Amino acid sequence: MGVVIESFVWEPTSSVFVFFLLSTFLSIFLFPYFAKSRTFGTFDHAVSSSFARFQRWFLAIYTLSSVMEGIWSVYGESELASYGVSKESTVSYLCVGYSSSLVLGPLLGVLSDLIGQKRICLLYCVLHFVVGVWKRITMSPSAWFANVCLSLAGLIHSFGFETWLVVEHEKQSQRNDSLNETFWLMTFLESASLIGGQVLANWLAGGNVQSGVALSATASLFLSVVAIVCIVRTAKEPVKTLPLRDYSAAFYAYVLGDKRIWFLGTAQACLQFSTAVFWILWAPTIVADGREVNLGLIYPCFLGSRMLGSTVFPWLMSGQSFLRLEDCLVYIYAILAVVFSIVAYDYQEISTLIVLFCLYHGFAGLVLPLLARLRTMYVPNELRGGMISLSQIPANAAILFCLIQRGYSDKIENSTMMALSSVSLFSASGCIYLLRRWGKSPHQDWHKL
Repeated sequence: MGVVIESFVWEPTSSVFVFFLLSTFLSIFLFPYFAKSRTFGTFDHAVSSSFARFQRWFLAIYTLSSVMEGIWSVYGESELASYGVSKESTVSYLCVGYSSSLVLGPLLGVLSDLIGQKRICLLYCVLHFVVGVWKRITMSPSAWFANVCLSLAGLIHSFGFETWLVVEHEKQSQRNDSLNETFWLMTFLESASLIGGQVLANWLAGGNVQSGVALSATASLFLSVVAIVCIVRTAKEPVKTLPLRDYSAAFYAYVLGDKRIWFLGTAQACLQFSTAVFWILWAPTIVADGREVNLGLIYPCFLGSRMLGSTVFPWLMSGQSFLRLEDCLVYIYAILAVVFSIVAYDYQEISTLIVLFCLYHGFAGLVLPLLARLRTMYVPNELRGGMISLSQIPANAAILFCLIQRGYSDKIENSTMMALSSVSLFSASGCIYLLRRWGKSPHQDWHKL
């Protein structure tokens, strides 16, 4: 008599999604009633009509761009596997993407400061448009070309839109409250858009990855055209930028010559490195024991926790915390480092890993607007794009090193990469501590040359 072994696929229960949805809803809608300061534009609309109009257009454009990011983040290795691409070739494609970001990233940041942020955001949409056209025409992996374009687009997404926002905010002389509001809304909407992009890509794919890629390319084409039209509609006035010689002198004096910027940039790079390591290793770590796991349902949990974490930011800025921003970041970075240390130290059950990873993304959702706020305090707006792209050099270099050592020579283990991420986060905590000691008062903002 044969023995029937029932297969079990682990997946989060519906109560997890209800928890994130309800918690996020309560955090947003209870804020006006419990906050000590009622100055956020979402709740009192104390901003000019022109900036409010720009803010709505900007958030719509940013949401569209995040959906485009989410569409292509779904496929990755599955697309290459459907064409029979080996694991070694997949690693090489990743290395090409990070190498292009490492080499061209700083140039794009400087270029955004010189030609204007609206134009660099248009370049982001054009890159997605080109990738969509390329995938529709070739109907092949096209991994080398597409990886370079998507890597550069992701790099622009990390600094271009934020810099555009703060420059427009300064031009219209708005209060910092409206800027703080937009920072956390950007993180919130980005996470929601990534979930939406995943849903759209999975719906288009159905059971066939290759047809899903073709349909997703069509969707990306449509979204990029809509985003281009929206950006052009908001870009009615020419942007005044610095000449190259003045920009170089200012960048050396206010960025390279300021130790506080080095501390802040190092903290940013450490977070970027740990996040990249997470997205590379989270799936292999969860399925390491051989059990079947529904990864498609776990992915929204991470982004849902990041949405929830971003809603904590207005509570901190409204006077609910007795700690300065730098103090909050010191403790949060330390917590993130502990989370990676637990994962790297020993094997954990799937449920424990999910909780730890959700904690990471929840706190990361709070760190992102906090870092944006610190950049507004310490980095001149005219140099912001160059500073952010420059800070990504060590992160991209470290990721590229780990990919080569792990993917080709197999000299380091997954746990070692997790441990390196933990060390980097502890280092980031120390950098923020030094920034607090040597930095200026958090209320003394400056960004004019």
